[in-house]
Amino acid sequence: MVNIPAIKQGIRNLMVENLMLQISPEEIGDDQPLFGPGSVGLDSVDALQLVVALDKAYGLKIADPEAARQILQNVNTIADAVAKHQSSAASQP
Repeated sequence: MVNIPAIKQGIRNLMVENLMLQISPEEIGDDQPLFGPGSVGLDSVDALQLVVALDKAYGLKIADPEAARQILQNVNTIADAVAKHQSSAASQP
């Protein structure tokens, strides 16, 4: 069973720690954009660091730039990708 709230909290913590954000994990909304206007304020370097951190923390590999654009929209989209990855990894023999 995948624990989505725990994954979301883990992602917020991971972002604050790895990207040295000047905000607390609780200040990042689940639907808040990570890039662009009204966002957390991440840039392309942050995106690369986030991809590496997600791989280390969750084994989630994001190789395709288009997939990264879809996954790295907000905490919810990242959590969904992590949950799918964990579900498919758990179903492997």
